[in-house]
Amino acid sequence: MIGVQGRYMGILYIIGTPIGNLGDITYRAVETLKTVGVIACEDTRRTVKLLNHFGIHAPLVSCRAGNEKRAAQKIIARLNEGENAAYASDAGTPALSDPGAALARLASQAGHMVIPIPGASAFAALVSAACACDKTIIFEGFLSPKAGRRRSRLKALLDTGAAFVLYESPFRILKVLEDLVEFDRERYVCVGREMTKLHEEYLRGSAAEILTELAEKNEQIGEFSVFVSGNKAG
Repeated sequence: MIGVQGRYMGILYIIGTPIGNLGDITYRAVETLKTVGVIACEDTRRTVKLLNHFGIHAPLVSCRAGNEKRAAQKIIARLNEGENAAYASDAGTPALSDPGAALARLASQAGHMVIPIPGASAFAALVSAACACDKTIIFEGFLSPKAGRRRSRLKALLDTGAAFVLYESPFRILKVLEDLVEFDRERYVCVGREMTKLHEEYLRGSAAEILTELAEKNEQIGEFSVFVSGNKAG
């Protein structure tokens, strides 16, 4: 592709990858990854496993949260040569609690096309299985690990009257639910654990019920996604 100034312009594809089950990758994502000249990714060790599974061989460039702007310059240099590139985070859709937004912005500012290749998203997957009917849903992602900030933001989200989705680690999930119960024990909650994976599980009920059920487990394992309805009935 040639830009308005006669310069070759590449395309940056933002790739949605599976959040667990490799079968959830789209045909279009696989075909796109096969055609690009370079793949930027959050963790090369994770992405190479995905690529090997589908027989894809392409140069990888580490582009994680800590070096995204610096790594973006390497990708843009290749785009400037007319080469197409792709970006994939570890799992799900980039820029949703994952790197990718800075690279996309810088590539766009440099005059390159930025094209999404839709795919899996823990946010969308959880909302679809939450069994709630909220019209407005806020995507919050990870709350602060600091108790004061976490509680303050959680209270603010509850006060909006809208539903919201959180991501949480197994180390803090009970603390978040304890805070939620303190603020509104009857609020409807759906917790997804290890979504699309072997031990996939969904817990639905009031905040107090879900806290009790999870607290009774000896160990919290896996990654958690939490849907909190804007009302008590869900």
